[in-house]
Amino acid sequence: MPPIRAHLIGICGTAMATLAAMLKRQGLDVRGSDQDVYPPMSDFLAAERIPTLTGYRPEHITADLDFVVVGNAISRGNPELEEVLDRKIRYCSLPEAIREHFLWGAQSIVIAGTHGKTTTTSLAGWLLTDGGLDPSVLIGGIARNFGETGSSYRLGHGRPFVIEGDEYDSAFFDKTAKFLKYLPDIAVVNNVEFDHADIYEDFDAVALAFRRLVNLVPRSGLLLIGADSPGARALQGAAVSRVETFGLGEDVDWQGHGVDVCGESTRFRVRRRGSPFGDFEVPLLGAHNVRNALAAIAVGSETGLSAERLAAGLKRFAGIKRRLEVVGTAGGVTIYDDFAHHPTAVSETLAGLRGAHPHSRIWAVFEPRSASSCRRFFQDDFARAFAGADEVLIAQVFRSKLPEAERLSVPQLVRDLNGRGQSAREAGSIDDIIGAIVREHRAGDLVVIMSNGGFGGIHRKLLQALA
Repeated sequence: MPPIRAHLIGICGTAMATLAAMLKRQGLDVRGSDQDVYPPMSDFLAAERIPTLTGYRPEHITADLDFVVVGNAISRGNPELEEVLDRKIRYCSLPEAIREHFLWGAQSIVIAGTHGKTTTTSLAGWLLTDGGLDPSVLIGGIARNFGETGSSYRLGHGRPFVIEGDEYDSAFFDKTAKFLKYLPDIAVVNNVEFDHADIYEDFDAVALAFRRLVNLVPRSGLLLIGADSPGARALQGAAVSRVETFGLGEDVDWQGHGVDVCGESTRFRVRRRGSPFGDFEVPLLGAHNVRNALAAIAVGSETGLSAERLAAGLKRFAGIKRRLEVVGTAGGVTIYDDFAHHPTAVSETLAGLRGAHPHSRIWAVFEPRSASSCRRFFQDDFARAFAGADEVLIAQVFRSKLPEAERLSVPQLVRDLNGRGQSAREAGSIDDIIGAIVREHRAGDLVVIMSNGGFGGIHRKLLQALA
């Protein structure tokens, strides 16, 4: 029999590219298309030997296709989607494809929350892998522990499947959250805050999506709640399953305490229901990453791993690309790349770096690019988010077509930061940002570049200019 043939519209999204690779490993004949084919996912697809077509054309939808996966960025009017609908070719969303091909027979471990999903999924997936459980793992980023140079997935032969549960919508025909398709046996909710202003009207709408996830965990399952987040803590009453809490505060089932920064790692102790559980070290910075590690430890314990085995694995965690990733050093300046785009993530990232480098000058370079960060909703929150930085450079709002009344005001943000005693300025272009740092840098400076997009390749350009 010929292999099943699948085509993915919008294949260069992180999750779509990962799904393509997983389907190919399952023996399917896979290809896809995207308007913009760019690294790192273009490199990833090339390494996986998956044909990637540039641009959307009706002729890409050939008669031999068995089904098409429609990415959630694809809308009516897309030439390939219109061809699929006209010819009534079988189609589905990304989360539906994952569920149908991978999750029905698995122990599904869904990692959700406004922040920390990618890190916690990578940590939990690695701990189960290192512990010998041979899990499958699907991550919305590149984890360095998987593959020769890092990977966003792992296909194992064990029952556990650790998957990043995204609250963003599924497809043009399904506006519910992706994680509602993932059949959770264990669900982690790190935190719940307002985000994704393009699809959620307010915090209550976000919270409702998470309540629906909680309602899917079976009686025999486990819900792990990040109790330091009021939004997550409020979900406990909605659960039918067992519930365990984790955090750095009191009155939690899994408590991290004695947190101590050691170089580029963080050491901490864990109590389980008030009793000592173990001493741990994770090669990540910040209190938020201790919470992420606590969630992963709780998952590992639930799957039968001992504290000693978990501690050994955690110490060998190799990190994730674009999560406070060191891009390089030039002119005595260290450049970091980080995915932070929500005020809470910006604040926690800078606080973590400041904790490890209390005497260094930190530059925060921020591009308002995501649907939420481009909007005025977070105007006041961003004014408080950069407290860990000494110098702040704010790029132009990426979604410049938003009405001015809705759009984040960069001049106002700069004025607010200056009013708080911080050195902050607006940057008209990438060249302006690079020029300022090249002129004013001194040896030992740390530059954190924060954006959920490519930011015009600023990381390499800045390194070259400093060199």
